[in-house]
Amino acid sequence: MAQDLDNEKQHAHQLIDLLPATQLSAVVGLLEAILDPISRTVANAPEEDEELKPEMAAVLERARASLARGEGIPHEEILREFGLRK
Repeated sequence: MAQDLDNEKQHAHQLIDLLPATQLSAVVGLLEAILDPISRTVANAPEEDEELKPEMAAVLERARASLARGEGIPHEEILREFGLRK
């Protein structure tokens, strides 16, 4: 089984070495998408151009001020609350 995997990897490397430069970037993009599809999707997502409404801006400002005062909830506490840590 491990030998088969090694052979597959070696074959993939050989094929990549044969690619012309114009196709290499497409293969790299495909490999990145396979390995981390969420990051790739986020990276390619269009920027939001929606204006921030005054109410939301006020909420964000209050949240930032609260964090600046040290009133945030520690990450470990949130993980415990959701049963992800003990």
